[in-house]
Amino acid sequence: MHKNLLETFGAQSGIVCFAGAGGKKTLLYRLAALHTGRVAITSTVMTPAFRSRLEATVIIDEEQNLPMLVCKAAVKTRCVAYACPQTSKARFTGVNSDCVSDIHRQAGFDLTLVKADGARMRLIKAPDAQEPVIPGDTRTVIPIVSARVMGLPLTDRIAHRVDRVTQVTGAVAGEEITPEHIARLLASEQGMLKACGLARVIPVINMMDKLDSIDPAVEAARRALALTDRFDRVILTAMKRQDPVVKVVCR
Repeated sequence: MHKNLLETFGAQSGIVCFAGAGGKKTLLYRLAALHTGRVAITSTVMTPAFRSRLEATVIIDEEQNLPMLVCKAAVKTRCVAYACPQTSKARFTGVNSDCVSDIHRQAGFDLTLVKADGARMRLIKAPDAQEPVIPGDTRTVIPIVSARVMGLPLTDRIAHRVDRVTQVTGAVAGEEITPEHIARLLASEQGMLKACGLARVIPVINMMDKLDSIDPAVEAARRALALTDRFDRVILTAMKRQDPVVKVVCR
């Protein structure tokens, strides 16, 4: 199962970035735990402190010191989590994307998992002008949105940057979010495809365990696939399940 999950999410090797809202960190940590090779965990944006139960060597230092420190730690441990310090001990500053690429190569990591944007604990978002921050040699980008937003009104209670979501999806503030809105977000070059470059894109509609029916999410996935040829599958997930994959909707 472990190998199959890593293959399903395109996370066998290279740099893999997570963007969007509704479960980025949960999926990132799950994939890190499944991989049996040498793994790095980091962020190119402001991020909460790494989870205490994470079985990794944690390195927090100024960016110029990170390559040496991470490479040294990678010789002795399977998993290394690293970031730059911030005044708050509960949060860290992101690492420059070029530095992430350099560390991945110099330390010889099999896999580097990167949190590439923030969502302030919301369930849906669209990126601003500076987001997401994705290294140029990223192999896979995993954009995430929560299935729970469908049928709910578009407000700042569930959405990060309502104005950007309206611009990308066509939804009006206060209007109920539909599968079509989710599809437009996933398929838009100003939405979840932004800054993906040549990386493989594997969108995820998460939190399927909160729904009475999978039909709206399946509809959103199929509509997204019809809107773009940039990806060939959308994965529906429920991260609290032992097997988190509910359904893979393919072209």
